Amino acid sequence: MTNDDKDASRGVRLVTVPEEREGQRIDNFLAGQLKGVPKSLIYRLLRTGQVRINGKRAKPDARVGGGDSVRIPPVRMAAAGEPGIAPKALIERVRQSILFEDRDFLVLDKPAGIASHGGSGVAFGAIELLRQARPDETLELAHRLDRDTSGVLVLARRRAALTALQALIRDGHITKQYLALLHGHPKRARFDVNVPLRKFDLQGGERMVRVSDDGKPALTAFKVIAAYAPASLAEVTLYTGRTHQIRVHAQHAGHPLAGDEKYGLRDFNKALRDFGLRRLFLHAARFEFDLNGKTHCFSAPLAPDLAEVLDRLPTENNAR
Repeated sequence: MTNDDKDASRGVRLVTVPEEREGQRIDNFLAGQLKGVPKSLIYRLLRTGQVRINGKRAKPDARVGGGDSVRIPPVRMAAAGEPGIAPKALIERVRQSILFEDRDFLVLDKPAGIASHGGSGVAFGAIELLRQARPDETLELAHRLDRDTSGVLVLARRRAALTALQALIRDGHITKQYLALLHGHPKRARFDVNVPLRKFDLQGGERMVRVSDDGKPALTAFKVIAAYAPASLAEVTLYTGRTHQIRVHAQHAGHPLAGDEKYGLRDFNKALRDFGLRRLFLHAARFEFDLNGKTHCFSAPLAPDLAEVLDRLPTENNAR
């Protein structure tokens, strides 16, 4: 009996990668093959060496090629202790958040509290929920938003659209703008923060990002558009896409974000809770790019819970 025959007898699948999946990350390829399986379980399969590409153990960031043979082990959801089917109400919540879709892209106004993808204790993110809502479609995340960040999240419906958009993101040819509530009042209405950032894994697995000379380049532009008694509403433009970039750059500038439990100010956050703020005040408002001679501009209005906070805050003039 060959090794392949032994694998088949144990329920292992050997899948040949289609040519149109050339260059796709193995974790995303597996997500398409294992519908409804949380990303946390997929990463566990990869970490334990159960997934192989052409007979070799696959790392989570490995990329498949057209014609590659991928070994996929049987997945027993009950044994993993993770549910395979998301609650219908959660699936419907994401379905109702769709802003736009065409042949290439599907765009969400992602609600706060829903991660972009599952993992790290999160069974279902936006991508898993949409795949369950549309099991016959191919959907891939083009980028990510933090769990507590609401707003525009772009997914690709075709492999060619995904790789083209990711190339634009990698080369800095997109516009990403956010709305953020900053502590205090900056001296200048417009200011840039251009300092490198580095990720650190702390004891217990928590990830922090800090300004560091040996970090990756990061540039953020802030523009104050409204002043309130304890805070300033800013339009924030990202020129790079580092983890927690806006939050850490705002902290570095001396104006951390409202509701930021990791990089913010405890007393400021406590004061904002009196005005109804229950999460990070950060909203992805606009995502724009040019592709194949066409301009794509996706926008989402400020989330209702954040808009209500602004309605309750006294303006700077009224507070004097």
